[in-house]
Amino acid sequence: MSAHRLQRVQNHVLASNTCRKMSDPGSPLTTHILNTAMGVPGSQMTLQLFKQDSSTSGWNMITTGKTNSDGRCPGLITKELFTSGIYKLHFDTAQYWGSMGETSFYPYVEIAFTINNPGEKYHVPLLLSRYSYSTYRGS
Repeated sequence: MSAHRLQRVQNHVLASNTCRKMSDPGSPLTTHILNTAMGVPGSQMTLQLFKQDSSTSGWNMITTGKTNSDGRCPGLITKELFTSGIYKLHFDTAQYWGSMGETSFYPYVEIAFTINNPGEKYHVPLLLSRYSYSTYRGS
């Protein structure tokens, strides 16, 4: 096994984050990062979830975490805190690419989205390479 791969495994085991386990059935919002340049999950990427304050148009941070070895961070918010409004996921892509000795055109990616029906489940994936990214509403 290569030293790079061993380091990735070690980072996964030692990482601490606020994302709950994938088996958490109560999480109404999930994300998944896929490194499309390498065809692997975007593991160990730091991310933050914010909600826009409707009275000030500023952003309130809800949680922060790191993706797991599968590039997922499923437990971003509880059902109780998940209300209608505008949210934003901030992905630290510079840290992610830097951890692999690479650089990226985008130092971070922010995806803003509107939640009108908080009773539904929302999945916001990020497809990523060093020079491009895309997203969509998944299920």
